[in-house]
Amino acid sequence: MGAQSTGTATEPRPPSASTPPTPPPPAGRKRSAGGLAARGAPYLLILPALVATAALLAYPLLRNLVISFQNLNAFQLIQHTTEWTGFGNYTDQLTSSVFWHTTFRSVLFTAANVALIMATGTLVGLLLNRLGKRMRLFLSLALILAWAMPMVAGTTVYQWLFDSQYGVVNWGLAKLGWHSMAGFNWFGGQFSTFSVITLMIVWQSVPFVALNLYAGLTTIAAELFEAARMDGATAWRTFRSVTFPILKPFFLSTAFLEIIWVFKAFTQVYALNAGGPAGTTQTLPVYAFVEGVGNQHYGVGAAISTLTILILLALMSYYFRIILKQEDDL
Repeated sequence: MGAQSTGTATEPRPPSASTPPTPPPPAGRKRSAGGLAARGAPYLLILPALVATAALLAYPLLRNLVISFQNLNAFQLIQHTTEWTGFGNYTDQLTSSVFWHTTFRSVLFTAANVALIMATGTLVGLLLNRLGKRMRLFLSLALILAWAMPMVAGTTVYQWLFDSQYGVVNWGLAKLGWHSMAGFNWFGGQFSTFSVITLMIVWQSVPFVALNLYAGLTTIAAELFEAARMDGATAWRTFRSVTFPILKPFFLSTAFLEIIWVFKAFTQVYALNAGGPAGTTQTLPVYAFVEGVGNQHYGVGAAISTLTILILLALMSYYFRIILKQEDDL
């Protein structure tokens, strides 16, 4: 009796005919739905940034491109008329000696500034890596304050420093024995004005390079530097054989950013001396502003700014190839 009751209790019950079992969903459909959601999640996350970029950057660029094909001056603005000139604005600029002189000046200005920024920033970054904790903190705070100062405020400070009558620089040079510099006008010549602009841009840009290089140096194992010192390597040899190969992507990306920032520098050049004297320190962004807003030739200014973007893209083509090559190697 006990055995029979046990067997009866454990015997499985047949499924009811009125309620058939529900088959499980196909595994392939579940995986495909999950894979689609996983592939679409990154695009959904960057969608707000793409929308903001399109609103704040893509539309102004497109509008600027449309204006560059028009003869848009103060008269057309008042009359609300549109005069299409086709490629007339571009042809006038590409055949203008002023445009090509300004382009050549902008390229030289960018090359000189980027070379000084990268060299000085690398030296300061290496110095940060060698200093003690307190001195490193002091120097880092000084770099952050220099980097965080607004451009217009920094330009005003440099105008005071290099003032011909009351400037600290002329006073200091006169005290050191250069008495002819007592009333020197730093903004009266092309080379001296560019010297002040270059000094200001380098001063504002070195903190970014130095702090990022120091952050990169902290990722290199100390054993590599110790091994180099045991092998008798000099500081230059250690930098060339250890530091630079490991941080080469950093140097490339930083130089990439500095070329963009210096080439499009407008505030420092215009606020310091408005591209003077007599337009000899105008770079392409300043030239576009003077022609477009200053002379109210908005179509010409739009064409110059578009050509500026194209020239910058041509200058950066080498770095684009390097970045694409690195992505292919990953």
